[in-house]
Order: sequence, then C-alpha cells, then structure tokens
Amino acid sequence: MKPNTVIIALTFVAYFALVLVIGWYAFRRTANLTDFILGGRRLGSGTAALSAGASDMSGWLLLGLPGFAYVAGLQSLWLAGGLLLGTWLNWLLVAKRLRACSEAYGNAITLPEFLANRFGDDSGWLRGISAFFILLFFLIYTGSGLVAGGKLFESVFGLPYLWAVGVGTLTILLYTAVGGFLAVSWTDVVQGLLMAVALVAVPLMAFGNLGGLGPGLARIEAVNPNLFGIFTEADGSALGLVGILSLAAWGLGYFGQPHILARFQAIGSVTAVGRARLIAVSWVAVTLTGAVLAGLSGILVLDPPLAADDRERVFLELVNLLFHPVIAGICLAAILAAIMSTADSQLLVSSAAFTEDLYRTLLRREAGPRELVAMGRGSVVVLAGLAFIMALDPRTMILDLVGYAWAGFGAAFGPVVLLSLYWPRMTRRGAVAGIVTGGVTVVVWKQLEGGLFDCYEIVPGFLLSLAAIWIASQGERV
Repeated sequence: MKPNTVIIALTFVAYFALVLVIGWYAFRRTANLTDFILGGRRLGSGTAALSAGASDMSGWLLLGLPGFAYVAGLQSLWLAGGLLLGTWLNWLLVAKRLRACSEAYGNAITLPEFLANRFGDDSGWLRGISAFFILLFFLIYTGSGLVAGGKLFESVFGLPYLWAVGVGTLTILLYTAVGGFLAVSWTDVVQGLLMAVALVAVPLMAFGNLGGLGPGLARIEAVNPNLFGIFTEADGSALGLVGILSLAAWGLGYFGQPHILARFQAIGSVTAVGRARLIAVSWVAVTLTGAVLAGLSGILVLDPPLAADDRERVFLELVNLLFHPVIAGICLAAILAAIMSTADSQLLVSSAAFTEDLYRTLLRREAGPRELVAMGRGSVVVLAGLAFIMALDPRTMILDLVGYAWAGFGAAFGPVVLLSLYWPRMTRRGAVAGIVTGGVTVVVWKQLEGGLFDCYEIVPGFLLSLAAIWIASQGERV
C-alpha cells in the first residue's frame, strides 16, 4: 500500500472509531422503541437541522451533483435551486405542524402510524400500504448509497468493487443497528459539519489555483460557453420547459421523504423549529453551492478530462490532486459521511416501517418493548443485505437511483402529508388513493420515454396524487 494511501486509511479508521463510539453511547440511552425510532423526541434545533440536512444529502451531494455540474455547467443551478427552495418550504410548511400533529395523534412515531391515527384507520390498510412503498423506495435509495460507498473504497484503496460495497455496508450496519435514532442523529451532526467543510475547501482550493472565482469561471466559459447558459445544454441545444421542470421539480420531493420528516417528529419542541430552519437552510445553501462549484472547477483542473461514465468521480479526483494526504483523507471521509448519514437514516426508517407498521400492527400486537427493539435491529440487518444485493452493479449511476427513489417518495407521500396537515376534509380513502396513485405513477412513468415522458416522474406523480386525494375524499364524504 502506498504511503499516501496508508495516511488516508488511518484517517478513515479514526472516523470509523468515532462513529462506533457514538453508536455505543447511544445504545446505552436506548430503552424502548420510541428511543430507537425517534430518540425519545428530544433532539435540539441544531441536531435536528444538521441531521435532516445530512440524511437528505447522501453520497450524491459529493459525487452525483458535482458530476452533473461537470458535464452540464450552470444548468445544474436549476437542480440546486429547486432543492434549496424545497428545503425551505419543507421546514416552513411541514416541520412545525407535523411535530405537533404526530404527537397529538396518538404520539405517532412513524409516518404510517401518524397517517393511520390522523384518519382513524383501524383496519391496518393505510399503514400497510404506506410501509410497502417506504420499503420499496428505500431499498432503491439505500442501494444508491452503497453504490457510492463501493465507488469510494474502490477508488481510494483499490479494493474489488464487491469488497468495497461490503465494507461500507458493514460499517453503516454496525452503528445503526446498535444505537438506533440517537446514534444516527448524533453522527449526522459530525457528518454534516464534515461535508460542509469539504465542500467549501475543495472549490476554494481549486479556484484559488485558477486565480480566483471570477477568472476561473471566465476560463471555464472560454472552454465551452454553453456551460454558462442556464437555458442551454452543454452541446448548445435548448434546455426546454420539460428539462427545466425536471430539474427544479426535485424540490417537490422534500414533502414526502420519511427520513427527513422523522427529524421533524423528533425535534424537542415546536418552538425549536424556527432556529432549526435557519440552520438547515443555511447548511443546504453552503453545501449545494460548494458541490456545483466543485464540479465546475473540475472542467479546468482535471487533465485529461473524465469520461462521461466517470463523471461522478470528479470530487474524488480533485481531492487527490489538490490536497496533502491528511487533508485528502478528511475530505474523502466527508464522502463516506455523506453516504453513511443517509443510508443509516433510510435503514432506520425502513426498520421502523417494518417493525411498527407491519410486524406489531398486523402480526404481533402484544409484542413488548424488548421484542420490538430486537425486531427493529434484526430488520436493519435484513434490509441492509437486500440493499447490498441491489448495489452489486458498479455501472449504476448514483444520481439515477437517487432520482428514482426521491420521486417515489415525493409523489407517494408529499401530497398526502401536505393535505393531511392543511385540509381538514381529507379522508382515509383519499390518503390511500394518493399514496397508491403517486407511487404507481412514478414506477410506470419511469419505464416510458420520449416527448412528455422525458419529464421527471415526480411531476406527474405529484399532480396525479393530489387529484386522487381530492376525488377520493369527495367520494367518501358523499
């Protein structure tokens, strides 16, 4: 192993040790299922904000988004801007109401449980359908994180891809299964700060070597002026309305992401939401800007240029090129942090959906606290194994998998969550119709292409889900 690689490896070992210590400490504070799933609803505003941001911005923030900016230029601002607006609206419209309502409706600790209590569903159908779509789309989403981890370990240590994915999976599995929500949230704070530092440091160093931000951007524009047209593709063709909507509409997905909504439910009190919103939106603005600038800087710094299939390696290549091995190790650990901070949350929410919304509701209503926590930990192991199998193809593009799962959650749950909080006349049948219509539309639309079907599937899924909720709620009242 090369000396530089040894230094980076030692940095990774130190990072692993830190998160495992946090996981063990959280294990000692986890006494029941509410602790395991929501940390006892005692997150502070800073922890909730950074945890929501870090669990949202997975490995695609340091791999997928810089890669997209690398090949698309300022067109990527439509995507980043949509995400920033969606973050702000989610904290503004959903956070406070969901925190209050989830506690008021039976102290619900999962999203399916809240929906079932909100609409008085004793049959278990609403919870079961919700849990099914959560498990379906989280397997895809978690798989994207494990793909990112595999690419990271493969690139840094030269491990075979299969072993690289396995190492990342095992690390995430250990502290998530042991420590539960508190371990995930506390490590998210460390990971979120690490991600922000790396995404500021890399473009600062890159553009510093190019003479500053202004001269650097001017040189990029000279290479290909089409990269500086927000209404044009890199080849000079018009982006078009469908393309703009497809990028900006990523912001719609926030309203239905269970791993982000869980942070709203877990925050200590509704009075802490305002401060948490400021922290969360600021963090997202900094990290998204850094990711886009990192991708743009790679256009000039990397010579020879990366092939299109390798574009998601741009951040990795910049780190290795620009920094001393110790700093490079910290920046590469930030990529690992991004991967882990989302994958752990996804596994935990999936575990909650299985344990609370399927196992206890449909199979073992008399299950005690210890049995439920054990079942929760066991389901994390099983779900991680399934996601591992999905991640075995190294040709998979991270952003593609994330986009699919993001659209699924946004369309299936976004309209349902919003209307359940703001429309008193919404009914149980409307909630079921919205979840099924949104989720199925995304799955079907994803298989189609050409013309209108090139639009990002979250747009038709979200709109049709809204329509289904309204129509079904009207019919049930009649």
